[in-house]
Amino acid sequence: MKYVDEYRDPEIVRKLAEAIAHRVTRDWVLMEICGGQTHTIVRSGFDQMLPPEVHLVHGPGCPVCVTPLEIIDKATELAARPDVIFVSYGDLVRVPGSTTDLLHAKAGGGDIRIVYSPAEALQLARSHPRKQVIFFAVGFETTAPAHALALQQARRLGLRNFFMLVSHMLVPPAIRALFQSAQNRVQGLIAPGHVCTVAGYTAYEELAGDLRVPVVVAGFEPTDLLEAIGMLVLQLEEGRAQVENQYVRSVTRAGNLHAQLAVDEVFEVCDRKWRGLGVIPQSGLRIRDRYGEFDAETAFPLEERAAHEVAECISGQILTGQKKPSDCPAFAVACTPLHPLGAPMVSAEGACSAYYEYRRHAGSGRANA
Repeated sequence: MKYVDEYRDPEIVRKLAEAIAHRVTRDWVLMEICGGQTHTIVRSGFDQMLPPEVHLVHGPGCPVCVTPLEIIDKATELAARPDVIFVSYGDLVRVPGSTTDLLHAKAGGGDIRIVYSPAEALQLARSHPRKQVIFFAVGFETTAPAHALALQQARRLGLRNFFMLVSHMLVPPAIRALFQSAQNRVQGLIAPGHVCTVAGYTAYEELAGDLRVPVVVAGFEPTDLLEAIGMLVLQLEEGRAQVENQYVRSVTRAGNLHAQLAVDEVFEVCDRKWRGLGVIPQSGLRIRDRYGEFDAETAFPLEERAAHEVAECISGQILTGQKKPSDCPAFAVACTPLHPLGAPMVSAEGACSAYYEYRRHAGSGRANA
């Protein structure tokens, strides 16, 4: 397909990998912050194709994976109410909470609907006026504009039975926390293309300057990522720490200003807990008071309960690049897509899901290094 095939051309991929091999002189640890990029890297076998000096680890780039247990528990409790239609994206329904997930809540009688967009949730609220429709709004900066527009539309329509349970995350504060951690071993960052399409990359310029870490905004195709890896290796070899934009066909420095205005109208920045990482200051979005009548946590107050991860799950270490999915003793044994212990095995963007799909039969070697 024109405008796609050229980004997957094996000959271009080979030449890019060879250029990296000629350029690198020492070990470098690089991290991508996007689940889609993770899947391309693992599916394409970059960790086996690239020279052994280039170490690729995977970051907290899957919003489903970092949605905290407490929010999943609230979702399952709300979904069990007889007066509620609970609306969610499909990859959230099997994310385990403390004791159950939305799929089991549905099996237990909860009216849970899977949708592709918040517009479908709005339509459900309009067509079921006697029900309380709660939309599970999860995501990074990428999905926030659509969710903001849905609340603006709900206000224009005068809907009184539409609510959002919000778990929105902001990527730059999480990156800062990760790089400032004593356990950090990452030296270069592949920034998420879709996030930067909306938000731009000025926040990453601040990160690069403060943390002295090179950043390259990248797309999602094999040639995108190999080009970005080459750009990072060149910066590291030359001792530079700048933001460069590989994904120029989609990303501008300022981002989508209209989308940003919609988000700022509806949401405000707040502290947010990330699953596996803990509370990160100023790393989330919540509904502003002016739209407070649509906030499910206000309309349906629930008791806060302590939530704990399954002891066997090392998703926190995987999401911070300390370990890879294949380092987990439960991987592909006790933890599988049918019986997941943690969110990274459930989500279509999760690192554990990617390794299970493409590497679960791989033997020892770089695939498991």
